[in-house]
Amino acid sequence: MSRFILITPDVDFDQRLRQAVAGGLHGGVHTFFTTVLPADPHELFAQLDQEQPEVLILGPEVPVDDALRLATVLNVQLPELSVVLVSEPDPAFILQAMRAGIKDIFSPTAEPAQIRVLLERACQSFATRHRAQEPKQTDTNKGLVIGVFSPKGGVGKTTIATNIAIGLGKIAPMSVVIVDLDLQFGDVASGLYLNPEHTVTDAVSTSASQDSLVLKAFLTVHPGSIYALCAPKSPVEADDITPEQITRLLGQLAEEFQYVVVDTAPGLPEIGLAAIEQCTDVVWVSAMDVPSVRGLRSGLDVLFQLDILPETRHVVLNMADAKSGLSVQDVESTIGAPVDISIPRSRAVAFSTNRGIPVLQEARKDPAVKGLKQLVERFNPVWRAKAQRKLHRRVVV
Repeated sequence: MSRFILITPDVDFDQRLRQAVAGGLHGGVHTFFTTVLPADPHELFAQLDQEQPEVLILGPEVPVDDALRLATVLNVQLPELSVVLVSEPDPAFILQAMRAGIKDIFSPTAEPAQIRVLLERACQSFATRHRAQEPKQTDTNKGLVIGVFSPKGGVGKTTIATNIAIGLGKIAPMSVVIVDLDLQFGDVASGLYLNPEHTVTDAVSTSASQDSLVLKAFLTVHPGSIYALCAPKSPVEADDITPEQITRLLGQLAEEFQYVVVDTAPGLPEIGLAAIEQCTDVVWVSAMDVPSVRGLRSGLDVLFQLDILPETRHVVLNMADAKSGLSVQDVESTIGAPVDISIPRSRAVAFSTNRGIPVLQEARKDPAVKGLKQLVERFNPVWRAKAQRKLHRRVVV
């Protein structure tokens, strides 16, 4: 699918645009090497033989008057489409362009990195407007909020969370957001090789909490067709974020996305408890060692006493090793619940974590990859519809 449509006779600009897309954006580019714009936009899209693209770029040498006329028509007929004009910015012209429905203007001499940022912004605008055309969700059909928890640190919780998000991105592209709620020392940005401009601190601000369009502007686009909301850059900022703000944030995201994946801090801090109360599903992660297993049992006991355990849970045994001295049956006996997914210890997973590229982002054959895919599949609507009574099958290693 061509996510971006470019109209221009300028071959050099076409190459720079393609470099920008290849540098971290999902989808392809279809270029019409011409300066002639159609009177009816449906004539243009009929040539593509595909679903409507997200961004239309009116490139260098396209007549500005023709660009404004086409943008005006598109703004009425296809309001969710993001139209971008490539022209030298002129303050006297910007207001006219905005009235025509043009979402952004950038210079014909822009470098690929600059172009990529502008295209990311255009894609976010498309996603927001596209959802606005759909019926509003009710509380019964909000997106799934999948919390990944572990009372103990060092069990690979963030690795599990990032791979769930990447895996779901293949099921529902651009309908997944991962939120890092380890507010002091979160690793989602490192796990996804991101350098985010905005963080959770921005997302819980008054302006974002009152307007989901503002909130989505604070999300970071990842090449795996997902969005990320990373932890604050300074641990000090975590002190200013309240459980009430997190409750509001997760509720907003669930209204906008099909999947909200939440990575949490070890233990059960107040922020984590607030997150659990918003979760439709909880993934409990334990390593195959006695402290991790006992920690998980203690955490489950506390949540049971507080009566805030979500109905749907998935127990994941990470870094499983038959030579560790424990068996799956030992783990199940200790925690008082069956293990749903067993992910064996893997060099491929460790290597991918160090690179900042989740193992599910690449085509790899590895026993751990198989386990991670099985975990992701549990959130696939097709699978859930067929297996509602089999969510807690025993696994054997």
